[in-house]
Amino acid sequence: MSAARPEAAPAGERLLEVRGLTIGWGAKVLQRDLTFGVARGEVFAILGRSGAGKSTLLRFLVGLEAPDAGRIVIAGHGPVDLSAGLPPFGVMFQAGALFGSMTVGENVRLPLDEWTDLPPAAAAAVARAKLALVGLEGAFDQLPSELSGGMLKRAAMARALALDPELVFLDEPSAGLDPITAREIDDLIRALNDGLGLTCVVVTHELESVFMLADRCIVLDDRGGGIVAEGDPRALCDSADPRVREFFNRRPRS
Repeated sequence: MSAARPEAAPAGERLLEVRGLTIGWGAKVLQRDLTFGVARGEVFAILGRSGAGKSTLLRFLVGLEAPDAGRIVIAGHGPVDLSAGLPPFGVMFQAGALFGSMTVGENVRLPLDEWTDLPPAAAAAVARAKLALVGLEGAFDQLPSELSGGMLKRAAMARALALDPELVFLDEPSAGLDPITAREIDDLIRALNDGLGLTCVVVTHELESVFMLADRCIVLDDRGGGIVAEGDPRALCDSADPRVREFFNRRPRS
């Protein structure tokens, strides 16, 4: 039996605030007027059909793209400027985004080398500790090409945790994995959330993961209609909005 999910923190303790956000490129707008918040210590899922802009939204949230309109506030600071100093979050990209010419340990210590003044031995020790945290104690000297898909996801998660962030963004953490390995990744996210109080924003289309992990979620309209639902995913299966029911019940649009 899975553990009970913690109650969401009140609005005053939100770690992420998104207000009136418009995302897209040039004349192509994917979504308009996105407004939502993520409470400290919760697991928050961003859902929607293919093409709704889930992963694109994540790129804007972490500062890789600049929005046409709106504001993003993380830990009381915004907008995100990756050139201004230590980012207040970690990111795990969908494919892992590990550098193939570097060992797993070098990949994990890369944020430490970039953003801190730790001597090499200390940075290596931190990297080993983060790998142990995700169950990859023996992978420090391996190359990414030597790892399985699930191990790559774990290594990417260790790198996202290298700077001890309060908040991590996880893009499709269980995508492309067999059901058992996917469940192990979900269990790891739950353990990090429960054990460390880590706030997690998860982009996913895996409903089993959503029901297991998420305290709350938003559902994006794939036709650019913004957020069509927000709340506990278990309660949204019976939404009055047919777009939301179709998504949660895996029914094609008529």
